[in-house]
Amino acid sequence: MESYFIAWWNLENLFDVENSANRPAWLANELKSELEGWKDSVLQDKLTNLASVIKQMNSGRGPDLIGVCEVENEYVLRELVNKLSSLGRNYGIIHHDCKDKRGIDVAFIFDKNKYDFTKNAGTNFFHYEVMKRTGTRDIVQANLTTAKGNELIVIGNHWPSRSGGEYETEPYRMMAGETLSYWMKRIQEIKGKFATVFVMGDFNDEPHNRSLTNYALSTRNNKRVINGKNPYLYNLMWPLMGSRIASYVYNAEPLMIDQFLVSKGIIQKSNTNFSVDEKSLKLEEYPGMVKGNHRVPVRFGRPSSGHNPQGFSDHLPISVVLKEQ
Repeated sequence: MESYFIAWWNLENLFDVENSANRPAWLANELKSELEGWKDSVLQDKLTNLASVIKQMNSGRGPDLIGVCEVENEYVLRELVNKLSSLGRNYGIIHHDCKDKRGIDVAFIFDKNKYDFTKNAGTNFFHYEVMKRTGTRDIVQANLTTAKGNELIVIGNHWPSRSGGEYETEPYRMMAGETLSYWMKRIQEIKGKFATVFVMGDFNDEPHNRSLTNYALSTRNNKRVINGKNPYLYNLMWPLMGSRIASYVYNAEPLMIDQFLVSKGIIQKSNTNFSVDEKSLKLEEYPGMVKGNHRVPVRFGRPSSGHNPQGFSDHLPISVVLKEQ
């Protein structure tokens, strides 16, 4: 049996350097004051700190697959992969450059010895930008093939934030949830009802919020996922919710907004080559990553608004083990 260590992490504003030639003019104008002082030395410190966490995952072996968000472009992803070179992994990158106002994207870093992927838009790579007058946070799908020849569809999400008010912005996350559910329906129509789909992301809502339950059709009832006619997703995060464990803390309130969801093709044991080890699900937290009684993630921040060179991100990573027969 093959095991795959899968992680997700919102890297919090992993921007390219202040005067990057990779940045389009519209984005340079948008981020001008925000990126003051974001020089290469600052970027390298941020990358070093992020890499130090990723390298500790999976008992020091690093993840087989990690989904990330809030990255500006492929350059910073490649710089991050370079920082992971001591792991001896053959990491590849799957990235979509979206039109979010702040230029922050969703991407995957994967071990090319574990998965095969050659980007072919419309065949094994899809993306969608949730519209909020202009394009914003995106949903990215990549269809991977394991070394055993089995297909694993991964979908990364970064749903619109709560900035402006939780309920005022909720309709945008409902739109994202409805889109994800439509994708699931189409995947099952094309690939079959037992297609193996692994969904991850920063949803900016918790498992009990309507965007997840009513629109993305996420549930903690595995029988509903297996037997239901609709494309339900099994949400793995409920046990951590019950323990008040949080990936993000806002005003001392712990929030589990980073989540893993899986399709019936992963939890229906008699019809799939995959299974998820629910007991392996955890928050990836190492010394120095949180502070205070509320265990708030230690941010790296930005020089323009004050930053902590010893910080990481305002989110904690999550991880789980997927097994293949």
